[in-house]
Amino acid sequence: MLTRRQIRVKVMQCIYALTLSHDESLEKQKKFLRVSIENTYTLYLLVLSLLMELHKMEENFIRLSSKKYLNENGEKYPNKEKFLNNAVLKQMVTNSLLQNELDKKKLNNWDLHQDYVKIVFNEIKKSELFEQYMLNGAHSYEEDKNLIASLFKEVIAPNERIYEYFEDDKLTWVDDIPLVNTFVLKQLRKVNEEYSQSFFLPKLLKDTDDMVFADQLLTKTLLNNKKFEEEIQIKTPNWDKDRIADIDAILLKMAICELTGFSSIPERVTINEYLEIAKEYSTPKSSIFINGILDKLVKEYRINGKLKKTGRGLL
Repeated sequence: MLTRRQIRVKVMQCIYALTLSHDESLEKQKKFLRVSIENTYTLYLLVLSLLMELHKMEENFIRLSSKKYLNENGEKYPNKEKFLNNAVLKQMVTNSLLQNELDKKKLNNWDLHQDYVKIVFNEIKKSELFEQYMLNGAHSYEEDKNLIASLFKEVIAPNERIYEYFEDDKLTWVDDIPLVNTFVLKQLRKVNEEYSQSFFLPKLLKDTDDMVFADQLLTKTLLNNKKFEEEIQIKTPNWDKDRIADIDAILLKMAICELTGFSSIPERVTINEYLEIAKEYSTPKSSIFINGILDKLVKEYRINGKLKKTGRGLL
């Protein structure tokens, strides 16, 4: 679920938080990193549980609308329970593994914030996607899947109130929201009738090496902070230390750490990764600045033997 680039971003966030707080506790930052990574999965589960909560709200709506004085739209739809019986939604709400995971983590957020669920529910009901789906008397798994994926992409994911809720809940989720939404959409498009219940519970990290990488990148960068800072200053003699943006300085230190401390990661991969992160998280010219510094350092490291890379794909 999390790629190496996203892991690098989380390490960057930890170091930036340390820079602002001036808290030099390595153990505290390592704990913050682990929690930040784990919270990405919590956000993923909350997004899925929102879909499940929408199904529950539709169930209540159908029950209430069966009373004549609340029966507003039922008559115009060939099957007023079509959305309630949507196959993909039912796969989620009947998924015992998913429900157990939500219970284990005590993720009852939507029970406590039904107003947010209602906002999304009403937006869905007003959407053209929902109207066309309900007016179509035919029924198929593919139609059900396409509806949920489309509603998620066009109605749920862009909802500003839901975004604000997640943003207020946990600061690190600001960067996780696009990642999680993209992943959920991929899952909704890939799910099929023969799915395993574990389909909606993917691994957060590809393997244990990813967590080791995250931990070592944070630790080595922080422990060698002064040394990396001096290397950057040597390569930027005309720049005052305070003129270099905090994020640029952090990304440069992390890149130097990877180049010299992670022999299995190709130098080209390291440079490309940090240039892409700089484009997204720093100033418009940051990637050019960072590229220039790293290019000088790589040439120097090759000459003095500090660039010791092993394995495949290092050309």
